Amino acid sequence: MRRVAFLIRFALVVAASSGIETALGDPIYVDQGPKWTAEDRADYYTRDQGSRLIKLTWLRALKAKDGQPFLSDGLTRYGFLPNPGNNANLPVGLHTTGPAESQMVGITCSACHTRQVEVEGKTYRIDGGPAFMDFQEFLSDLDKAVGDATASETAFAAFAAAVFQPATPSAADVAALRQRVDAWHRRVHAFVTGTLPPVGWGPGRLDAIGIIFNRISGTDVGPPPDFLIPENMKIGDAPVRYPFLWNSPMQNQTDWAGFVLNGNRVFALARNTGQALAFANFEPKRSSGLFFDYDYANSINFDGLERLEKLVLKMGPPKWPREWPIDKKLADEGQKLYQKHCSEGCHEKKEIHALRDLFATTWETPLQNVGTDTRQFDELGWRVKTGALKGAGTPGAARDLEEEDYAVHMMFSAVAGTILSYKLSLGSELGAGDGFGSSLPRDGQVARSAPKSPLPASPAPARASAAPPGAQPSGSPESLTIEPGTLLKRTLKKGEYEARVLEGIWAAAPYLHNGSVPTLAELLVPPAKRMSQFKVGAKYDIKNVGLDVTQEGPTRPVTDCNDLNSGNSRCGHDYGTRLSDDEKKALLEYLKTL
Repeated sequence: MRRVAFLIRFALVVAASSGIETALGDPIYVDQGPKWTAEDRADYYTRDQGSRLIKLTWLRALKAKDGQPFLSDGLTRYGFLPNPGNNANLPVGLHTTGPAESQMVGITCSACHTRQVEVEGKTYRIDGGPAFMDFQEFLSDLDKAVGDATASETAFAAFAAAVFQPATPSAADVAALRQRVDAWHRRVHAFVTGTLPPVGWGPGRLDAIGIIFNRISGTDVGPPPDFLIPENMKIGDAPVRYPFLWNSPMQNQTDWAGFVLNGNRVFALARNTGQALAFANFEPKRSSGLFFDYDYANSINFDGLERLEKLVLKMGPPKWPREWPIDKKLADEGQKLYQKHCSEGCHEKKEIHALRDLFATTWETPLQNVGTDTRQFDELGWRVKTGALKGAGTPGAARDLEEEDYAVHMMFSAVAGTILSYKLSLGSELGAGDGFGSSLPRDGQVARSAPKSPLPASPAPARASAAPPGAQPSGSPESLTIEPGTLLKRTLKKGEYEARVLEGIWAAAPYLHNGSVPTLAELLVPPAKRMSQFKVGAKYDIKNVGLDVTQEGPTRPVTDCNDLNSGNSRCGHDYGTRLSDDEKKALLEYLKTL
């Protein structure tokens, strides 16, 4: 019987990978090149990178707002995608790790970077594409579900019975579980109330920089038992669209603002470590080591991170499905227009040799200000208390972290220290603990010493000051110099974002870094005349190339050029807006072929 079930699953995978829609309604997998196989896809969907969110038994025992089990729909209500290969009823991007009796649920990059679109009643899946998942709603509801489970002794008794089933827990078991769940909830609730904006990011967006800065500085470096520094947590109100992953290893710089160096194995590991720290266990502390003054204890799975990078290297840009029409003659005309107006200095594929690596060829990543929303730059000016990382340094840096410093420098220090500890086998490896970056209880008495305390209120959003104190980073609100005193020194300018190679751009709507323009056709409209709101969802418009604006789904309101720092401005990038209607149609047709 097991063999029959295996053969059925294998047949479905083969059918999906060959572009055949199965009778069970499986998605059609878009062609992403011969190197991207069904086995790679399955690995990408569940590869552990060291994230530790919550215990599987806890997640299974929680109730959703409607009273149904939290996992009843496989979390598809948040935009997560089904993963039939996961026997824990977890979607793409969530995985389990650890021994069977205490499995943890973690998040991997495929949760945010796998896309599904609907065209004429058929569903197409694009690996590495920007997800339509609403992470803020998911995390907020998870926090509420745990809060509801701990709201009364009766509610917790029902939760505990579900956690321990089929066994009947003793009173001591329930009391111990309550202590651990309370400790988890204190940290998560502090993060949710202290960082998530009152108006949600919505599907397909999140404040990636804000999450990483807030996690490292707000929940990992404070005093025990909870390791929180509530005043470090700031509202993350600079949402960006999830970027597409294909070709990302080839970029010379990455992240929307291009402030993360990229293009070789070391920088790739640093890039992936930074995002992994968002939900990994991370407990730095001073130590009396022979070579290091700090122990960067963490749960990061570096083998998993290196495997993920190899997978992304194999992931090709998605090809426009053959059953979707393309006017070849019109596309050829569009190519000439593109080469005349768009490629030079913008999105061209220009290979360079960076001085930092003589053996790696990367693609130039132009950073340009094209008049788009500027909000993200403010977060690079956040200053925080460094807590347990006070005095820690980045290798080669001109100075160590001060008692109060920039969150971006704190992140670089945490990433560099974590990687060096791994490479030199000097750091401590943290166990799974109870999730959300917490290995509580650490010494067997954390739970007993951590009474349920009042939870922090949400602080006001923080902005870069007109004249930030301290020598580093330096500059006015219009610029910021990071990693000064090193060969990696660079100056970031407000409003500048990366101009990526546009292969597969048809699959990445909505457009601009903050997802404020629904289609490529709308991007060719002068900014003042673009839509002030549109629906967000999986239904795709292959004529205008992007979101079908008539679909049902949450509405995304956007601002115009009068509010360029709102985080939601549709302003800027007016290239092509002066073309004739026929020229615009030709250009769109060509962009479908990339």
